[in-house]
Amino acid sequence: MKTFKNIILKIFLLIAIFGLPSQAQIKSQNNDIWLHYVGKNMLTKKLSFTLEGSMRYANGFSQKQQYFIRPSFDYQLTKHFLGSIGYSHYNTYVYGSPAINKRQIPENHVWLQGTLNHQFGDLKLTNRLRDEFRFVGIASAPSGSTEYSINDYKYRNRLRYMVLATYPILKKDKKTTLFGILGDEVFMNIGALGTDLSKNNVGKTFMNQNRIIAGLGYIINPHHQIQLSYIHQNIWNFSDTIEESNPTVRISYLTNFSFAKK
Repeated sequence: MKTFKNIILKIFLLIAIFGLPSQAQIKSQNNDIWLHYVGKNMLTKKLSFTLEGSMRYANGFSQKQQYFIRPSFDYQLTKHFLGSIGYSHYNTYVYGSPAINKRQIPENHVWLQGTLNHQFGDLKLTNRLRDEFRFVGIASAPSGSTEYSINDYKYRNRLRYMVLATYPILKKDKKTTLFGILGDEVFMNIGALGTDLSKNNVGKTFMNQNRIIAGLGYIINPHHQIQLSYIHQNIWNFSDTIEESNPTVRISYLTNFSFAKK
């Protein structure tokens, strides 16, 4: 547990040392809507299988932004600590003006994650650290052509750290029915940053994304829950020539089922 806390402290030190990325040359904004699903399925008292998926749209529903599917296995190592191993498949579309991508970009991730939960009275505090081993499709076009295709995949490493607080707003029979959500998630490129982008797989910026999160959750019953969140998403592209600042509405549906023997 001390190791996990030390990693979090080192992340904040890295952010302080490197600072935020230099101001991007072009700033753009997209008004996004994300449709999101998370399904947790208990296989034993400690082992669970989680399936997460999302379809994301830019500028209302007028443009597809991205979709992903993310299965994982999770193991409750201690009362407060959950360890996970998972896989993610992404597809990021061409959207916005200017667009970050020349064509649709596929990505495949294998990742490791630790989640630390603490309860302080009614307040629940979650710290989550994920290490993503990314294989990102690289778009290229023959000389003199504007037809881009994926001819290669490059390895990139990214750390994601999220802190999230939840607090009950309404209760019925001493059980929470409505709760508030507040948090932040930072995405950090790991590796040797450099201006010669042909020779590194990280890019020019330490920061890849940042998401400020605020919202409400409604517990329908122990197995079903819905959440409505506002997320302010900032994205810095690989060459740090474009910074997206995207106001986002996320609608989430969560399920929780147990198939463990009692």
